[in-house]
Amino acid sequence: MNEEQRNAMASGRGFIAALDQSGGSTPKALKLYGIGEDAYDGDEQMFDLIHQMRSRLIASPSFSGDKVIATILFEQTMDRTINGEDSAAYLWKQKHIVPFVKVDQGLSEADNVIDGVQLMKPMTKLDSLLERAVGKGIFGTKMRSFIHEPNEKGIDAVVEQQFEYADKIAARGLMPIIEPEVSIHSPDKPKADDLLVAALHTRLDTLPDDRQVMLKLTLPDEDNLYAPLIAHPRVLRVVALSGGYSLAESCQVLSRNHDLIASFSRALTEGLTAQQSDAEFDAKLASNIEDIYVASIT
Repeated sequence: MNEEQRNAMASGRGFIAALDQSGGSTPKALKLYGIGEDAYDGDEQMFDLIHQMRSRLIASPSFSGDKVIATILFEQTMDRTINGEDSAAYLWKQKHIVPFVKVDQGLSEADNVIDGVQLMKPMTKLDSLLERAVGKGIFGTKMRSFIHEPNEKGIDAVVEQQFEYADKIAARGLMPIIEPEVSIHSPDKPKADDLLVAALHTRLDTLPDDRQVMLKLTLPDEDNLYAPLIAHPRVLRVVALSGGYSLAESCQVLSRNHDLIASFSRALTEGLTAQQSDAEFDAKLASNIEDIYVASIT
């Protein structure tokens, strides 16, 4: 593991940019960017367009390691280039931004919600993906589960599955980001948050002394709810996802939670469009980055 990158993740001032939309969420991301589904034919063209968007964002002058500590990439982004250089290498060498990659293969189907949660699909490609990630200089990984309801059995199952895969990822020398997202539309989100914090704390206590993970969690309803997780010796960093809140709402809540930093996706790209000039695009991106950065260091 790259110690310079580890130190940046442990104590860097700033936030993580989440640019890891997969096939299912890409059409929505492109639509928000001003590219409708009638502008492309099939997945290949769709992924070419989303890579152009991500490349434009990453290569923009305002997107730098001064305020963006790390970026989570989609697998295809990791395998492509930005300005002629491997994406992960470009991020670290040109921008001094730590590269991560999304490794999950999506959630169980929506009609397969058991005990109020959606577990991750079995990761049948994990070994080969981790091998490629190590070869390309990726620092860590991210994987997402989804919690609909405050069901203790379901939440325990989500946490157990996440940590089982985290063990395999850590064995390859990579830093796992565990993301058990709680729906902002949960019928009792505060209870779900509480159950998740308890389950995570219990599982963290079982990790060996030389192991750490990162946690990516939905912005909490109760301020500083994640303080015990942030202070846990087995946790390198706790980051927050925007979960459907607007940029303004996300930053407002984040700023009330000390030592919690952002890992925003849609909120980061809010208001960015393909139709903007490069100067307009970078000005809006700079404004978004500044808002998220200030909320992350408050």
